[in-house]
Amino acid sequence: MKQKFRTLNQLPLGTRIITYFCLGWALLVSLTPIVWLFLSSLKEDPLARPGFQLPESIHLEGYISTFRDLHVMRYFGNSMLISIVSVVISIVMISMSAYVVARMEFKGKRLVNVMLATTLFIPATALTYPVYNLVNQLGIYNTRAALILIYSCSGIAVSFFVIKNYYDHIPKEMEDAARIDGCGYFQTFWHVIFPMARPGIMTAGVLAFLNNWNEYYWASLVIIDRDKLTVPALLSTFTTAFRTNYNGLFSAMVIIILPPILLYCIFNKFFIEALSGGAVKG
Repeated sequence: MKQKFRTLNQLPLGTRIITYFCLGWALLVSLTPIVWLFLSSLKEDPLARPGFQLPESIHLEGYISTFRDLHVMRYFGNSMLISIVSVVISIVMISMSAYVVARMEFKGKRLVNVMLATTLFIPATALTYPVYNLVNQLGIYNTRAALILIYSCSGIAVSFFVIKNYYDHIPKEMEDAARIDGCGYFQTFWHVIFPMARPGIMTAGVLAFLNNWNEYYWASLVIIDRDKLTVPALLSTFTTAFRTNYNGLFSAMVIIILPPILLYCIFNKFFIEALSGGAVKG
């Protein structure tokens, strides 16, 4: 039996007022920095007219120089390649391992969950020396492969629990039916579980992509050559010891945040489906 949800107009007046207030406040908090950033990118000198003051005249030199002088599309390509490859590697491994933990019984199952959960509390700075040492020993320092390796292993716990929780909502009767039809473990996962868990897997993939796209710490640590930089690391080139080009910096930031926004607009239905619960409702 499907659960029936009431629309917002069916709620009591007091509840609607509080709901609208909370939604409006969340929208204001979310859009304020974006609007501030966009207005600043149109000003000749953002420090001369700070905050939400409208520009005296629209200056697009920052956007022009970002494409013409910095060749930002090259860095977009670096970020896109590194982010996509690392997401594919991590999601393939995590989706299968989460299936084993969620649907099978074995010794040490609880220990696996605890160990993965503890990694959520380890800051990236605490891993600097061992990861940096590993990258050097593998001989991949200052290569895109180093970032792909690091990103593939970053955020595993978050993606694991997102996918695992979605697997938990899939009735085991679906697996039993597949086994009766002669499917093995991999066939059951690929033909039954994976299609039904697609919203949760896509949500984990998009979250991992956004995290990799916006990551700065490791990108600035293991990459030296300018041609191999990702877009977040590119922002540091606008600041020198003597001067900061704020117009170009804000213009580049606007360009950089556009892909994550477009990505969410395209895949937002998967977020909604994943947040709404299981794929099958009895």
